[in-house]
Amino acid sequence: MDNDASPAGPTGLARKSRSRRIIAVGGGKGGIGKSMVSANLGVALAQAGHKVLLVDADLGGANLHTCLGVGPPESTLSDFLRRGKANLEEVMVATGVPGLSLIAGAQDSLDAANLKYAQKQKLLRTLLAQTADYLILDLGAGTSFNTLDFFLLADHGLLVVLPEPTSVENAYRFVKAAFFRKLQQVESQYGIQDLVEGALSTREGGLRTLHDVVAQVRRKAPSDAERLERELASFRVRLVVNQARTDADAKVGAAMVAAWKKFFGIDMDDLGALRYDDEAWRAVRKRRPVLIERPDSPVSLGLQRIAARLLSLDGLSSESAIP
Repeated sequence: MDNDASPAGPTGLARKSRSRRIIAVGGGKGGIGKSMVSANLGVALAQAGHKVLLVDADLGGANLHTCLGVGPPESTLSDFLRRGKANLEEVMVATGVPGLSLIAGAQDSLDAANLKYAQKQKLLRTLLAQTADYLILDLGAGTSFNTLDFFLLADHGLLVVLPEPTSVENAYRFVKAAFFRKLQQVESQYGIQDLVEGALSTREGGLRTLHDVVAQVRRKAPSDAERLERELASFRVRLVVNQARTDADAKVGAAMVAAWKKFFGIDMDDLGALRYDDEAWRAVRKRRPVLIERPDSPVSLGLQRIAARLLSLDGLSSESAIP
């Protein structure tokens, strides 16, 4: 349970126009490959010439350092949060990949997953001040307020999903929880809690889509509805389907995008599918990124394409630059 004294989360820390980009990698449950995706996207972006900082924000089960072949770190995120380290630079470690640094997650604190509000605010503000070209947050599984707030902070919120019914269901729950967390933040920021809560609890058959919520608010306060719609337009989850074994598996992302748009009126992006590849788990066992161990493998090429897509979305590179 979160020790977040503010149910609306980090208001006042909304994303602003900036050259540095934040990528958050989340998922509805554990064991879906979030850390593998995070680590290798970091490698791909660093290999493309960008300065990248990987942050293991899985506060309850940090293991990103293992995916990168980094030994047990001497300093971790908990040292910054609880032990008086003045800045994040003091807990950064080299990864062996030029341009790629790591902040390892807490290893020794039983309450690490339950950041207090002041600690979370400190971390969020410090992350926003980093000078790396890309900041990649490897998040914990599930829908705690901490996880959702980090996810919503990002310019690119990546949601990893397996082509399995349980994983798809958990992914939908994650997106729904993130959307309502975003609603909480926006309504708190603009002081329109009563309007939004009233729209969500209408007796007119129940609301299904974002447009329904905005329409209800517009009936009472048109100017507030415009602000609400503008803020919520930034909510756009980007899906990554992992371990696709068949062509049907690879199309799960597109099907999820269509279903979410139909039933909730919210846009998603399908960044593509990563094919099931034995090289991926072999690399994990060797404690090495698969992009380093086997850069020509199918999963590595898929990861490179996703990195290129993100660069293209940021106007930094053409998607055709990577096969």
